[in-house]
Amino acid sequence: MDDLARQLTTLCSAAFAALGLDSGHGAVRRSDRAGNGDFQCNGAMPAARSAGRPPRDLAEAVAAHVRTHAPPDLLASVEVAGPGFINLVPTHGALAGRAAAIAADPRAGAGLASQPLRVVIDYAGPNVAKPMHVGHLRSTIIGDSLKRMLRFAGHTVWGDAHFGDWGYQMGLLIVAVADEQPHLPYFDDAHQGPFPDTPPVTLADLERLYPVYSARGKSEEGLRERARRATRALQDGRPGHRALWRHFVAVSRTALEREFANLGVTFDFWKGESDADPLIAGMVADLEARGLLVDDAGARVVFVHDRMVPKKDGSEGPDVPPLLVVSSEGSAMYGTTDLATILDRVRSLAPDLMLYCVDQRQADHFEQVFRAADRAGYFARAGLEHIGFGTMNGKDGKPFKTREGGVLKLADLIDMVRERARTKLDEAGMAADLPQAERATIAHRVGIAALKFADLQNFRGTSYVFDLDRFLAFEGKTGPYLLYAAVRIRSILRKAAEAGHAAGPPVIAHEAERALVLALDGFSRALMAACDQRAPHIMAEHAYGLASAFSGFYAACPILPEPDAAVREGRLTLATATLAQLERALDLLGIDVPDRM
Repeated sequence: MDDLARQLTTLCSAAFAALGLDSGHGAVRRSDRAGNGDFQCNGAMPAARSAGRPPRDLAEAVAAHVRTHAPPDLLASVEVAGPGFINLVPTHGALAGRAAAIAADPRAGAGLASQPLRVVIDYAGPNVAKPMHVGHLRSTIIGDSLKRMLRFAGHTVWGDAHFGDWGYQMGLLIVAVADEQPHLPYFDDAHQGPFPDTPPVTLADLERLYPVYSARGKSEEGLRERARRATRALQDGRPGHRALWRHFVAVSRTALEREFANLGVTFDFWKGESDADPLIAGMVADLEARGLLVDDAGARVVFVHDRMVPKKDGSEGPDVPPLLVVSSEGSAMYGTTDLATILDRVRSLAPDLMLYCVDQRQADHFEQVFRAADRAGYFARAGLEHIGFGTMNGKDGKPFKTREGGVLKLADLIDMVRERARTKLDEAGMAADLPQAERATIAHRVGIAALKFADLQNFRGTSYVFDLDRFLAFEGKTGPYLLYAAVRIRSILRKAAEAGHAAGPPVIAHEAERALVLALDGFSRALMAACDQRAPHIMAEHAYGLASAFSGFYAACPILPEPDAAVREGRLTLATATLAQLERALDLLGIDVPDRM
């Protein structure tokens, strides 16, 4: 069953078409002001220009057609206001029917995309030997939420962590281990047998060695050269280097999977930069054959500009710099790997759309890569999207750091949030009578909900300030408030079942009941808008609006104490529908609801 806005759009579109006008003018949306009706169609004003009629006269004609052709018991009123706004108010019966349909729907009232797509989402971007830090948070949870929403809307979606496991940093690590443990067989050219299955290093070793050798490599040309040679030997397939590299990857991935699990995030692929490496030589040869690879000061580039634009010095330059494919030293570059990764995804998955959830500061890089992919005929530019986002900042307005000025590890952030959530629960007297293990689980879910909702409620393109006390509040627009709302509804339904009260057909009479059904009705529209705009904040806004509408309903319309059985049964159906939809909306944001608090 279509949501009410879609049903009313069908009616208004038919009215415009009957008047010889474009049916697209019949779009109906929820009103954003009280007193303007529940829904509004504003198409009469633009349509009047092409029709050569006064807007209000045209709106009256549309309204008359809608009144005549609307199904019985759908509309209580159709009124024209101002210069031609058409305000529409559904009947109590129509709202009751919509509420019953949502309550019976396994999808909680959500529709499906009209054109399902095959979608790859590139998010998180963890690296070998480097612990995830707070800068990885937004990519991870935005990408995960988009994956969940697009799948629920009916698309086929793959999430790829795009593991950073190739290049110069691997050479640095190989050299570091060779310096510290030179006796290992990985560095013995005469070694013939298999290499050990047990890693010679732990993640702690890698985290200790990498920053030291990275810093030294910036000032020691000899070390840089050794790392370059080790990188080249790795990429050329030297057995010992490859075996050691596999240990680096395995050790890092085990730790990363544990951290992602703490966030409730999973991936379909852990493909790394190394997976694209075998394609690079053939791709470079293909670009050469197509005449796209051009010499530029000893390097090889692909020009991707569309036009020349003025520069600060008064000269002209390309609107987008060329993509560097092969360095003057003959090495493949970061953009080369990204271009080969697109080619790999095209060949293995045949997607219609690729989304890259990466910091907004990488926008220029992705524009270069996307244009190069289009010009090479690998994938159309329209199907490649950079889902950029702002930063999570400290109260000083700068990217969030520790008190010592360092970058906060993601694992430390999760621990901090979990412990603060436990304190907040204790202060609120929540879950005090539950077993210790269950209280720990609840604290973890409350903390993660606070962290995720604080991020996802913002438009992803903006930055926001990290304020844990505000994030963890059980009142206001927060993750813990939404968890508490869902748990409270569960408690109501549990008590109703214990008392032998059953749900029944909704009977809409009170204004708070109307408001709740209208909030429920908006779920499908919110899902489609969030998917189309790649904007989880739309779903977050819906979840908060639904919880707020239920709070107003619960305060105004008693459920369990209601003496009229039919009214009580109808309100139990509204509560059941709200819980199912709220839980679904939170799940689409990657938020788990505890059974009790």
